Amino acid sequence: MPISPDEFLRKYGFDEDNEDRDHSLRHNALEHARHLRRPNAGTPFDWEDWERYKREHPDDVEEDDVESR
Repeated sequence: MPISPDEFLRKYGFDEDNEDRDHSLRHNALEHARHLRRPNAGTPFDWEDWERYKREHPDDVEEDDVESR
């Protein structure tokens, strides 16, 4: 009887690292919030808010690679 790919990976120990990873929307949203980057789009008001936030919290924002291009 054939085994499923998940069973095969579990049997031979290939999936040990992937079990602890959380791919939920909540986890992804928290990761995005922890690593703030320059927005890709938005209204002029969004950009004003972004620039103000960068000035007020420089340690919370990751470097903007796009602006240096």
